[in-house]
Amino acid sequence: MTPMKMMCSVILAMLAASSLTTPIAAQQPALGGPAIPGVCLLSREAVFANAAVGKAASARIAELTRAAQAEIDQLRGPLETEATAIAALGQDAKAKARRDALATRWQALQSQAAHGSREIDATRAKALARVADEAQPVIAKIYAAHKCGLLFDRGAALGGNFSNDLTADVVTALDAKITTFGIERERLPQLPDNAAPRGAAS
Repeated sequence: MTPMKMMCSVILAMLAASSLTTPIAAQQPALGGPAIPGVCLLSREAVFANAAVGKAASARIAELTRAAQAEIDQLRGPLETEATAIAALGQDAKAKARRDALATRWQALQSQAAHGSREIDATRAKALARVADEAQPVIAKIYAAHKCGLLFDRGAALGGNFSNDLTADVVTALDAKITTFGIERERLPQLPDNAAPRGAAS
C-alpha cells in the first residue's frame, strides 16, 4: 500500500467514527508549554463534522435512511392489520393457513429491511470514501505549508500547546474546494435468506 493510500485509509476509518458535535478548535487543557516545531495535530472527526461537504453528506445519508425506513413502514402496515384480524380467529385449518402465510410475509419483509440496511451501509461507506479522497490532498498541502514532520490525531493529545492544530485550516480549504456531491442509494444484488453476510443489520 502506498503512503497516500495508507493516509486515505486512516482518514476514512476516522471519518466513519466521526461525531457531528466535534469542535473545530481544540479545548486545550491548562498545560500549555512551547510549540514543538514540525509536530502538528489534526482532528479528522472535526473536519468531517464541520466541513460543508461532510455536513451535506451526513444530511443526505440521513435522508436516504429515512426513505428506506418509510418503505418498510408502508409495507408493515398491512401486515399488522392482518395480524390483528388473525388474532381474533380460532384454531381451525383456515386460520392456521392465514397465520402461516402471514409468517412468510413477515419473513420476507424482514429480509427486505436487512437488504435495505446493507444498501444504506454501502452508500455511507462510499460517501465517506469520497470525503476522505477529497480531504487527503488538502491535508497533505496544509501539512507541507506548516512544515510539519509528524501529524498526530488531536484527540490522542492529553494537553499541551495546540498552536500547530491544522483542523481549522483544513476545514476552510476543504470548503473552498468542495461543498457537496451527489449521493444516491447504492443498489446491491438481493441475497438469498441463507446467504446474508456476517454482521448484516436486521
